[in-house]
Amino acid sequence: MSAIVKVREFWLAVLIAALVFAANLRAPGFASPSRLSGIVEDSSILMILALGQMVVILTRSIDLSMASNLALSGMIVALINQAAPGVPVPMLMVVAAFSGLLLGALNGVFIWGLGIPAIVVTLGSLTIYRGVIFLIAGGQWVNADAFSPSFVAFTRIEVLGLPLLVWYAVAIILAFVVLMSRTALGRSFYAVGVNPTAAVYAGIDVGRTTFLAFCISGLLSGFCGYLWVSRYVIGSVEVARGYELTVVAACVIGGISISGGVGSVAGAVLGALFLGVINGALPVINISPFWQMAISGAAIILAVVLNGRGAKRSQRLILRTAEAAA
Repeated sequence: MSAIVKVREFWLAVLIAALVFAANLRAPGFASPSRLSGIVEDSSILMILALGQMVVILTRSIDLSMASNLALSGMIVALINQAAPGVPVPMLMVVAAFSGLLLGALNGVFIWGLGIPAIVVTLGSLTIYRGVIFLIAGGQWVNADAFSPSFVAFTRIEVLGLPLLVWYAVAIILAFVVLMSRTALGRSFYAVGVNPTAAVYAGIDVGRTTFLAFCISGLLSGFCGYLWVSRYVIGSVEVARGYELTVVAACVIGGISISGGVGSVAGAVLGALFLGVINGALPVINISPFWQMAISGAAIILAVVLNGRGAKRSQRLILRTAEAAA
């Protein structure tokens, strides 16, 4: 047990449980199964996006274009559904994921091939993708009455009492557990973030690994484009605007170090769930939703401080070990 309580993810899970308990004291019924199921459902898209952002941050990069990628991919399938309602929904999901993959790969090409910093590339593509949405939609929104019933209903189908949206998130989480712990690519993400020079000597192509991280990030963003548009039944240039900061916040709160090389699937998922609980708790306890930004910001600062202190302790331990060996 002593080893478990030292794990950051354990304490984050305890904090989430404490938040749920405190909210339930102020608003009885908050901890009911239906309410908690709703919070998990509301957090599902953020969990998926946080996993995509995680692999990018692990390589000492950042993807600020995820929300714009989501919005563009979502608009593409929304327009297809509007023009051809008979196109099967699974095919639209593939189209959304593939378009997101292409957009993510485009970021990766500029970062890998031209050596442009990731923050510069993705900040530029963030704006470009929003502009493309405006152009292909002619400045119009795709409203609820333009979607086919199957397009809207697909994420709401319940299996074992939970909507498919939640099961999509569960499947992707399990896939990432395997990716990060059982594959050479997952280990490469960590190696590149810990020490890119050593990774090269170990035979890892740093540029290619970073490129693949952006491909994964783009793929998940595109897939979430369909999930978002289907869930909220709207396609527009304003979809998920600013949401990329929420995704980064989920990662940082979950213990993914912005310096790269440190983080876990559980941390990313719990970070997203933490923000979901805050978002769900504030309205029911009559606190202004604007406080969510302040609370999230404070949590980010605290997480960065904790990450920094942990890194310093690790460095001191390494120095002591080296001195003892000398």
